[in-house]
Amino acid sequence: MKDLVERVGPAWSVWARSHALGAYTLGVEEEAMLLDPRTWALAHRIEELLPRLPSETQDKVSAETHGSAFEVQTGVAATVADAVAEIRALRQQLERTLGTLGLRAAVSGTHPFAIWQEIAVSGGERYQFVYGSMRELARREPTFALHVHVGIPDAETAIRVCDRMRVHLPILLALSANSPFWQGRDSGLASARTPLFQAFPRVGVPRAFGDYAVFVETVDLLIRTGAVPESTFLWWDVRPQPALGTVEIRIMDAQTRCADTAALVALVASLVKLEAEEGFATEIAISSPEVISENRFLAARDGVDAELIDPDLETRIPVARLVPDLLDACRPHAEDIGCSAELSGVVDLLADPPAKRQIDTARDAPSLGRLVERLSDRFAE
Repeated sequence: MKDLVERVGPAWSVWARSHALGAYTLGVEEEAMLLDPRTWALAHRIEELLPRLPSETQDKVSAETHGSAFEVQTGVAATVADAVAEIRALRQQLERTLGTLGLRAAVSGTHPFAIWQEIAVSGGERYQFVYGSMRELARREPTFALHVHVGIPDAETAIRVCDRMRVHLPILLALSANSPFWQGRDSGLASARTPLFQAFPRVGVPRAFGDYAVFVETVDLLIRTGAVPESTFLWWDVRPQPALGTVEIRIMDAQTRCADTAALVALVASLVKLEAEEGFATEIAISSPEVISENRFLAARDGVDAELIDPDLETRIPVARLVPDLLDACRPHAEDIGCSAELSGVVDLLADPPAKRQIDTARDAPSLGRLVERLSDRFAE
């Protein structure tokens, strides 16, 4: 029996077959905040919300580490349009249910004026384990991310895609940056969520694993030694999800507007297909972890205004110049999977970035509470 286990690998690592809808199917998860509309502060009432949801929605909404946060999850979708339509419908249902509790919701990478002293950890077993292992780090201000799953038919392709997608993570972060405010002040960062989430262990850009066996042994060592209970406690910016048969991209800030979510999901799906079938990232870029990490910081700091390092040319290139070439490479793949229209929205993110929208709104508002109110007004529009 021991030899058999060693040969086939641990049970958690068995790669799930792609869904019947085929390869490059999609699943989208967005994290959002619960709000008290009297003050627009976070409301730690997730345990009141979940039982009030309609039965058809309950398996689509779940608690997060913090009692003021929840995650909305789509089913397996064939197209970007289908996935985002489900997100929009779930937001609308949530808004109706929240109204019965005197609550509101909003989506942003951070709550603009929350402070850690006011934060409560959710009561669920998973989240109490997080608190037990990370102590007061778990009570830092909540962060809200957008996660995109893309179906991949086999484990080796998934690892190849993960290794290559590491190069694109900074651009995805730059385009999605939607958290300029932290603890009631302008952080000077386009994505304050990124360094805030970095306080947790097992986050950031993973190394290039090369093949699936190396990934499995790396993760299984942590499980065997009791460091983590299972593989989903590794919160890397990109990771294989064997149980789902997907590659999951986790680096992006959650988006206030569903149209922006659609553009980012389309870009992720097209990039995954590009890297799985052709390969776009260069070997020098893939094998330059220090460059990827530095670009990740530059993207979090400057958003679409960032100038990222090109290790092949040994120079820095503005995101605004990198994105058009990337879109050109992605367009044939977007056409194949039916998301050309949504992919075109990436240009809008360059011209009107979410972080700048928040700053402009705050400049014209009497308080950050009014900014949160305006974010909430867009939750189900």
